[in-house]
Amino acid sequence: MKYLRALLLTFIIFALFHTALAQSDQPPLVLVMTADGEIMPAMKDYIHRGIQTAEQRDAEVLIIKLNTPGGDIGSMLDIIQDIRASTVPVVVYVSPSVAGSAGALITMAGQASAMTPEAAIGASSPIDSSGQDLEKTLETKQKEIMKAKIRPLVERRGSQALQLAQDMIDKAKAVTAQEALDAKLIDFIATDTTDLLKKIDGLSVQMSNGPRTLHTSNVRTEELPMSFIEQLLLLITNSNIAFILLSIGVLALQIEISHPGTWAPGFVGIVCLSLAIYGIGILPVNWFGLVFMLLAFVLFILDIKAPTHGALTTAGVASFIVGALVLFNSPGTPQFQRVSVPLVVGTGIFFGLIFFSLLMFVMRAQRGRIQTGVESLLGKMGTARTFKDDAGQVQLEAELWSAERSADSAPISKGDRVEVVEVRGLRLMVKKK
Repeated sequence: MKYLRALLLTFIIFALFHTALAQSDQPPLVLVMTADGEIMPAMKDYIHRGIQTAEQRDAEVLIIKLNTPGGDIGSMLDIIQDIRASTVPVVVYVSPSVAGSAGALITMAGQASAMTPEAAIGASSPIDSSGQDLEKTLETKQKEIMKAKIRPLVERRGSQALQLAQDMIDKAKAVTAQEALDAKLIDFIATDTTDLLKKIDGLSVQMSNGPRTLHTSNVRTEELPMSFIEQLLLLITNSNIAFILLSIGVLALQIEISHPGTWAPGFVGIVCLSLAIYGIGILPVNWFGLVFMLLAFVLFILDIKAPTHGALTTAGVASFIVGALVLFNSPGTPQFQRVSVPLVVGTGIFFGLIFFSLLMFVMRAQRGRIQTGVESLLGKMGTARTFKDDAGQVQLEAELWSAERSADSAPISKGDRVEVVEVRGLRLMVKKK
């Protein structure tokens, strides 16, 4: 037993030594993230996770490939804070096309920054949570806060870079990659990640604990993609997706209310509405638009309950379209956060057609012949099975009824075809056909 323990201990030490030796032989790690989409809480969580992973794995560099039209100021500030607190150098690489609004400030926060030749950066003027331009005093305050945030990040690049960064906030200025490089707002223009790694090799960057030189000539790169949950949360903050989820959710719940017990529409409706509420809660929306959208569905239901030959349905379609546009497309909302007008109009017409079809079924049923109850017997044809002294029995389909001959009928004999003209209790009044 003593020798066995010694052998086991030797094996463990050898395995640990071999693992450490293998790790020491590996080239430095470069993690590459692809932040493609709006700057929203889901994107913030993704970048936060990437920085943590890079620190845990002792990466040489973390590259964030950023492609965004802009987004939430709160999420942007959190991302900037994470980048500046990172113990791993973060290189923000604007690829393939744009770092707009909040994305421009995130680019400035990187310990190094680069752009593809075709990319653009800038247009960082703040707006409020409903997409409107800020009130003058509040606008001034917000701009001054944002300029104070970026000043320590850009001052080291010189007065021209600082002026350009401030103009992006004050005047919503946007520039090309070459213009940003000429102003020293970025460090490099790189065609791809491989080219970027070549250009940042030997670059000295300023970290919180002092300068550090990057060594990227012989590295292994590894992609760090977004998780499914992060992709889902980012997807539902797209205004078009949020609008579709909201529409489906309300429609599904109306089906559940109209046909209680069919749990599937109710389940779908709750899930869709929950996701839509999350997305709408983050997007810059005008909540007054919900009033028109809810009014639209009330009008649809009223037209089915009290048919007006489509008048209420038409009003409902108009109310639905107006409500969606007010909700998502208020003046001042950035173009990338607006809902597609053709999508809204098409969805409104589609819902209108659905409810108009239901209306046609209701009206047809009201005009149709009664299928149940005593009234349904009127006009039905039957056969006299026994008939004597103007009374007898008549067979209607599979049922046998007591019957009497009506005053305006010819005499009835067994086997004659008869028509029901009146129902008196459980006795039918019939006439010969």
